Amino acid sequence: LTKALELKNLPGEFKSGNQPNNREKNRYRDILPYDSTRVPLGKSKDYINASYIRIVNCGQEYFYIATQGPLLSTIDDFWQMVLENNSNVIAMITREVEGGVIKCYPYWPISLKKPLELKHFRVFLENYQILQYFIIRMFQVVEKSTGTSHSVKQLQFTKWPDHGTPASADSFIKYVRYARKSHLTGPMVVHCSAGIGRTGVFLCVDVVFCAIVKNCSFNIMDIVAQMREQRSGMIQTKEQYHFCYDIVLKVLRKLLTLD
Repeated sequence: LTKALELKNLPGEFKSGNQPNNREKNRYRDILPYDSTRVPLGKSKDYINASYIRIVNCGQEYFYIATQGPLLSTIDDFWQMVLENNSNVIAMITREVEGGVIKCYPYWPISLKKPLELKHFRVFLENYQILQYFIIRMFQVVEKSTGTSHSVKQLQFTKWPDHGTPASADSFIKYVRYARKSHLTGPMVVHCSAGIGRTGVFLCVDVVFCAIVKNCSFNIMDIVAQMREQRSGMIQTKEQYHFCYDIVLKVLRKLLTLD
């Protein structure tokens, strides 16, 4: 029996994501969260295509939610997840449409005057700032049933090309550092379109930057292995993996020239 229970908890199970009533909640049919690390919604532990990811480095644990870009039908679920986990930062590493393909449904109001009305939530855009590489949006999310209000900061990186990786590592370095500085509560919610490629790059680089600041050792391969145990396919391409090394080298070289 213990053997059977052990097997039950293997990371390789995708039962929830494959259930008929959950299938249409996935942006991509083949990219699903493991049952063992999926983010449950509410008391009934409802399904969303999102995974808890904990990365341990140098005795410190870094805690994230890696998720897909919401579909029109999962926006309510997305905000429920953000609020239930008390997350104050959303890092969005995609544009809404890239190369004519919808990558993520806009889950926020476009106008400062008119909130986005959802079934359970009302989302207000309080202010926004368009920078060279990313957009900062400040939201107030009101839970309709209780009237409680949450502040959430969304950071949308806008300079990742349709294919490959950003031409300028500097832009992504600034972005990741700004997200870390903005993070106050809950796991940071990070998403691209599928929630594994660019999202994986972000998590890896964030952990490494924290290690560098603390003067700690790190191993990129080990960080990626930890992520992949908790969400399948994190860091999708060889180019993305190389980009992690390029970024880290750039940061370390800069530190050397400053010394």
